[in-house]
Amino acid sequence: MHKRSWLFGLLLIAGVAYALQKAGPLRGDWEPEQIAPGVYVIHGPTELPSPSNQGFMNNPAFVVTDEGVVLVDPGSSVQVGEMVLARIEKVTDKPILAVFNTHIHGDHWLGNQAIRAKYPDVPIYGHERVPPKIEAGAGTQWVDLMLSMTEQATAGTGVVSADHPVKDGDVIEVGGLSYLVMNNDKAHTDTDIMLYVKELDLMFLGDNAGHGRILRLENGSFAGNIVALDNAMETGATVFVPGHGRSGGVEVPTEYRDYLQTLYSTAQEGVDSGLADFEIRPILEPRLEPWSQWAGFDIELGGHISGAYLEAEAAAF
Repeated sequence: MHKRSWLFGLLLIAGVAYALQKAGPLRGDWEPEQIAPGVYVIHGPTELPSPSNQGFMNNPAFVVTDEGVVLVDPGSSVQVGEMVLARIEKVTDKPILAVFNTHIHGDHWLGNQAIRAKYPDVPIYGHERVPPKIEAGAGTQWVDLMLSMTEQATAGTGVVSADHPVKDGDVIEVGGLSYLVMNNDKAHTDTDIMLYVKELDLMFLGDNAGHGRILRLENGSFAGNIVALDNAMETGATVFVPGHGRSGGVEVPTEYRDYLQTLYSTAQEGVDSGLADFEIRPILEPRLEPWSQWAGFDIELGGHISGAYLEAEAAAF
């Protein structure tokens, strides 16, 4: 009996070790691109998470100052986070001073794990609604979703939440620069923060905008997202980093704002005319031609029409 118990225990330990085995490092020649003095973005692919991209899909960005590095959205897995660290170290040997997570979606923050492993005391900033949502299960859900979509290519990733809550109007001074937190309650989600760095005329938009990529909008607000992008442009920033797609100038928020505005205003017209949501699509599709070749357009359009219609209908009462 003793021998069988010992063997069972050995097999159990081996099984646990296998289950916790970490997937291999991120493949691909992802390199940081300098978009402004001291500002770098690793532009991720525009497709959905898959085994081939190992879940990498967002735009990790970092700002190098004389004192150190500020990192925004370290990615969707521990593997992506480790890749981001390695790329930063190719640019500078300065330490990471702070991390910002722009919202609750795990493709932007599950890379926290790698950063925390190397920098145990680094502050990770996120909207004040983020930690409670992660603790309530959103973190585990995102880990499981990434594992499923990548066929275990993100194995080994754990939940490391933002631990420094922020809200609209907060200013975080770090590395000699000021990061103004902007949140208008509900946009892409109800946890979004945009970051305006006045000294660099720089705006991190998070998923309030994609550029060349249409983004899912669930539990957010079309009207609120439009307001957020208007607010971003009113700062006078000249360099914009979207959550997905290419960074650039004011065309980044403008083009995505115009997509959302076209969609939502057409939904409002449909509600005012007594049309059903499916009757809006033939009217809307010609108006959305400028965005029809963007990644995700065909995938997201049906959900966007339904969501915009429901929001317009609610606003009419």
